[in-house]
Amino acid sequence: MSTTFPAPSVVAAPAKILIVDDDRAMQAMLSEYFANNGMKPSVAANRAEMIDRLRAEPHAVILDLKLGEDDGLDLLRLIRTQSDVPVIITTGHRREEIDRVVGLELGADDYVTKPFSPRELLARVRAILRRGGAGVDLKRARGRNRIRFGAWELDRGGHTVRRGDEEPILLTKGEYGLLLAFLEAPNRPLSREHLLRATRVHDDVFDRSIDVQILRLRRKLESDPSDPRLIETIRGVGYVFRSVVEAP
Repeated sequence: MSTTFPAPSVVAAPAKILIVDDDRAMQAMLSEYFANNGMKPSVAANRAEMIDRLRAEPHAVILDLKLGEDDGLDLLRLIRTQSDVPVIITTGHRREEIDRVVGLELGADDYVTKPFSPRELLARVRAILRRGGAGVDLKRARGRNRIRFGAWELDRGGHTVRRGDEEPILLTKGEYGLLLAFLEAPNRPLSREHLLRATRVHDDVFDRSIDVQILRLRRKLESDPSDPRLIETIRGVGYVFRSVVEAP
């Protein structure tokens, strides 16, 4: 039987932060630090506790990928099938790089590598909360998982797009971030720098060229990628997304 989590509401003070980590010392340290910085932390040490705490509609989740008997990537998949709450994953040493990259592809919004400073983690939490509250259309649709644009529909929970009754198409982390940036500002020219910031969290994960991301997204959305009608190039400026956007 599947469990449905409520979608997070628009962020209001104090922001609710769910810390999923089975290290009690880490739980206590982060809880105290976030509380001292105006946030409302809660903790979970396993899958059952995480599911229970998610019902309180946290504004962000900090998820350790190494959780005793629970696999952090499986917990991330569970979250992403039910909610678009921002997730920051925490990993150990660099030998866990594959898990970190897979986590980003599964829909994590950011990552930090242990050992990290609470100050750095707080800065990253604040950054994703700011990004989550941007954009008129997406803010109004924050509690809804689907957004229509033209003949297409984006499933924010599954990171897929579908046209009519066709099979859904999975988006990579970069493509998903790029599409969200366009949906926040339809019919408005956006610079390459703006789009690059929206699609890349760390230089060592995502391609530096926004044009590569544009080409990949066009191949999935355009009837003729060589003659794009949805994502147009504005020479000397960047790109513009030509579509009406609506949240059903």
